[in-house]
Amino acid sequence: MNLTSFLIYCVVVTITPGPTNIVILSSVQHFGARKTMQYVYGATIAFGLLLATSSILNRILVEIIPNILSIMRIIGGFYMLYLAYQIYQMGSTETKNHQPANFVSGLLMQFVNPKVLLFTVTVIPSYVLPYYTSSLASFLFVIIISVIGFLAFTTWVIFGTIFRSYLQNHQKVINVLMALFLVYSAILVSGIL
Repeated sequence: MNLTSFLIYCVVVTITPGPTNIVILSSVQHFGARKTMQYVYGATIAFGLLLATSSILNRILVEIIPNILSIMRIIGGFYMLYLAYQIYQMGSTETKNHQPANFVSGLLMQFVNPKVLLFTVTVIPSYVLPYYTSSLASFLFVIIISVIGFLAFTTWVIFGTIFRSYLQNHQKVINVLMALFLVYSAILVSGIL
């Protein structure tokens, strides 16, 4: 196993902007780091569960993956559009009291996030299973990858905290940009382009 390649793949996929990271950044701006960490905990648990499921059910998933991906692309695309609308509306009087980022939403987001689903379905079979066949080894890699994901999510919380005053001073522009990033992500995962 090429450990360097494995680590680079895990870090790049988890740290790059995606629906979860965009929601984290937006939530820090509006609700602060402490409340956003609830979302991060939910997202991390779901991430680990998806990795474990991929590890345990690898052969079954490989056979049925085209059906799962088609359905998840559609659901994920619509969910991202919904999140884009919520982020666009943040700061208006009608949505000011709503908190879209909590433990449950972090948990659920991962199950419809095509970026996470594709990653969890590919990382274990591509990097772990060709070299390690024991359940213990798979479990250890699930833990390692989950920790990498948690650190990536937390990096976005820290980034949002450091730049919070800037983000708040330019709230509408930032909200529009983040909403547009999510719309773009939704279009990409839907398969339209």
